[in-house]
Amino acid sequence: MLVLLPPSEGKTSPAGGAPVDLDLLTAPVLRPAREQVLDALAEVSALDDAPARLGVGATLADEVARNTTLRSAPAGPARAVYTGVLYAAAGLGDLDGAALERARESLRVVSALWGVVGPEDRIPAYRLSMGTDLPGVGPLAGFWRPRLEPVLAPVDLVVDLRSTAYAAAWVPPASAQLTVRVEREVEGRRTVVSHWAKHARGALTGHLLMRGDLPRTPAEVLAAALELVGTGPIGRTAPGLMTSELRTAELARGPRGTHVLTLVVG
Repeated sequence: MLVLLPPSEGKTSPAGGAPVDLDLLTAPVLRPAREQVLDALAEVSALDDAPARLGVGATLADEVARNTTLRSAPAGPARAVYTGVLYAAAGLGDLDGAALERARESLRVVSALWGVVGPEDRIPAYRLSMGTDLPGVGPLAGFWRPRLEPVLAPVDLVVDLRSTAYAAAWVPPASAQLTVRVEREVEGRRTVVSHWAKHARGALTGHLLMRGDLPRTPAEVLAAALELVGTGPIGRTAPGLMTSELRTAELARGPRGTHVLTLVVG
C-alpha cells in the first residue's frame, strides 16, 4: 500500500540543524529536477513582485523571501515541517516504533518543490504550490508528472489523499487508486466538506499506520475505517484542534474503475 498526501500549506521552520542533502531524499534520481526547481524558485523569490508571481498575499513576503536561501536553511523531518490540519490529525510528528517504520515504507508526500518526499526526509520550510508556473520550468504538475511515474509506479493499492492540484502531478493506475471523499451529516443531511475533510483524512492516515498490518485491498481499507465508527472523536485531539466523529464509511466504484471511500462525519 502507498499512502499519498499533499504537503500542508502551513509549515514549521526547523529551529536548527544541517541543511537539506538532496542525495539523501527519497528517490535521489529526482535530484536534477529538484535542482532545477530550487534554482527557478530562488530566482523568482528574489523579485519585488515575488508573492504575486507565486500566488500568495503580500503578508507572506517574508516566507517567500526565505525561498532564496533554501539550500542553506535548517532542515527537519518532513513529518514535522508539514503542520497543517491533516498532519495534526494524523499525529505524524509523534509516530515511533512500528508505526514510524510503516510510515517510512508506505507514506509519501507529493511536493511542488521536491516532487516526492518520505516522512523522514529532512527538508527546510518553503513556500511553493503545485499550481505555480515557474519560469524555465513551467506548470509544476506537468513538470513532475513524467518524472514521478517511474519512482511511484508500479503499485497495487494507492490510498490517494491529495488535493486536486497535487493529484495532477501523478495519476496512479485506475485499478489501484482509492480516493477518499468526506461528507458531513447533520440532521440526516449530507454535505461535502473541505476543512473537515483534511481532518478526517488525517485521522484515517494515522489509524492506518498505527493499527498494525497495512491494508492490501480497498475492502481492507474500508474495514480499517469502520474500526473508527463509534470510538468518539477521530484523529489526534489537542487544544485548538478541530474534532469529528466517524458515523460510517462506504466503498464504491469511481471514474475509470477507481475506488472511492466515503467517510461520513458528524
